[in-house]
Amino acid sequence: MSTEIEYVRGDATLPRGPGPKVIAHVCNDAGGWGAGFVGAVSRRWRRPEAAFRAWYRDRATSGFALGAVQLVQVEDELWVANMIGQHGIRTRSRTRTSGDVPVRYEAIAEALMSLADEAAALGASVHMPRIGCGLAGGRWERIEPLVTQHLTGRGIAVTVYDYDAA
Repeated sequence: MSTEIEYVRGDATLPRGPGPKVIAHVCNDAGGWGAGFVGAVSRRWRRPEAAFRAWYRDRATSGFALGAVQLVQVEDELWVANMIGQHGIRTRSRTRTSGDVPVRYEAIAEALMSLADEAAALGASVHMPRIGCGLAGGRWERIEPLVTQHLTGRGIAVTVYDYDAA
């Protein structure tokens, strides 16, 4: 059973619709948290950042690595999925034109496969910004097929939010 990605204007930290929901976003493997979409996540809930930092701190034994996913419950029937799909942190010297971007498409694909299993077990829909396309430097035309293959292709409803700063 395949479904289409739904695109909406809005805030991915305020997911729409009934039932259990998972908010998915891409994190780096350097333990950094504070720029991009994670800022919006942290303004709404403290637990995803605290869990991410503990996961990174204990990385020798916690499973923290490119492609890994950490699900953090933030409300009744609402989770945040910290997905490690970015190697390092983007700096001003790294530009989109140089090709030296931190996004790792293979890691995002691996994380989405795990996320699909988690969402299916929860009976949850998945909500996200255009993951991997902000500070990670990725291109949506490469990430969208991964979302389609690993989530909507398995019948998991996905809503992608394009934020309008008012």
